Amino acid sequence: QTLDLFGGTGSISYELASRGAKELTIVEKDPEMYDFICKTAAALKLEQLKVVRMEVFKFIEQCNGQFDFIFAGPPYALTTIDELPLKIFEKNLLKPGGWFVLEHTPRNNYEHLEQFATARNYGTTIFSIFLNRVK
Repeated sequence: QTLDLFGGTGSISYELASRGAKELTIVEKDPEMYDFICKTAAALKLEQLKVVRMEVFKFIEQCNGQFDFIFAGPPYALTTIDELPLKIFEKNLLKPGGWFVLEHTPRNNYEHLEQFATARNYGTTIFSIFLNRVK
């Protein structure tokens, strides 16, 4: 099960589907992007993809599920980005052994968080990787 927060065009989930993901959820609040994802998923016959039109933090608060992989590529201007890893682990959204990948700029650093595993730096873009190490 995968969760794509701030889905945008949905490209992350299309890639995950092409690699065999069986259950995919995309959260996107923008109505135009939501419609685009729905149309693209239908055209690609991705019946295992569920699109939720909702603000991400509201989704996290009401979500009862758990995921093997969570990706968040929020707008770089998002002022509450530092809350994302905290909320995801507080709500226990990652299955044991699950991965959470957060895309952000160099001005954010998450190495102090217990679940932080590593980061990949691509200049102006960094991917911080967190693991649910509970077995």
